[in-house]
Amino acid sequence: MSGEFVEVNGTRLYCEITGAADAPVVVFVHGFSLDTRMWDGQVEAFAGWYRVVRYDLRGFGRSAVPEAGVPYRHDEDLIGLLDTLGIERAVLVGLSMGGAVALNVVLRHPERVSALVLAASVLPGFETPGFDALTRPIWRAGRTGGADAARALWLDCPLFEVVSETPGSRAALREIVSDYSGWGWTERDPGAWAEPDSVAQLGRIGAPTLVVIGERDLGDMRRMADALASGIPGAQKVVMPGLGHLPNMEDAEAFNSVVLDFLLQKPSA
Repeated sequence: MSGEFVEVNGTRLYCEITGAADAPVVVFVHGFSLDTRMWDGQVEAFAGWYRVVRYDLRGFGRSAVPEAGVPYRHDEDLIGLLDTLGIERAVLVGLSMGGAVALNVVLRHPERVSALVLAASVLPGFETPGFDALTRPIWRAGRTGGADAARALWLDCPLFEVVSETPGSRAALREIVSDYSGWGWTERDPGAWAEPDSVAQLGRIGAPTLVVIGERDLGDMRRMADALASGIPGAQKVVMPGLGHLPNMEDAEAFNSVVLDFLLQKPSA
């Protein structure tokens, strides 16, 4: 495994690459407040078949934080990373916010995506009143009380109920979130979604797609998974019994099996 910093679109992104250089590529895109470490349970399993790329999105992990007032797009950062690494096409595996980034990439640059895995994915343009009510106080706490106040509420919210039931996964989650700078809670994010109304454009997606959702994830998350599976032509959907919002951390072996079973029956390069 090699870790490196890459200059992309005027910022600095941290990435790690594992596996044979001539293998097809899979890129893992993490969720909000997380970083490359959330995929620790996937690297070895996928490196037997793929060149595995995982990276910290702008503002997370070891990547640079956004500059105040300077617009950017996560999807264009990912395309820039692929360009810099000389990768023409890749499988994208995105979780939660990372799923929304992957969606934006496939909608704007379909030729760059060979297959798509959306795990507990956010769907821009889909109304989530329950999730909004749950998270609004967390962002308010960040604005008024700082990152630590928001972090405490975030870690204790129902989104992470299942992962918190497994000691090892709970410890890993808390370590990653504790290392997060918290800028997303305390600052106004100048980032823009290239395709904010993705929900209306799902029919344009032609890449083989797998939608993964935990049986115990929040209701709004499960409804977004339903919308993704019904809206993307030919999409497959897997509900993982007993799992929640972070299925790859809650049961890495089961998650790996589900995703690899899907990918290895599809063209992946």
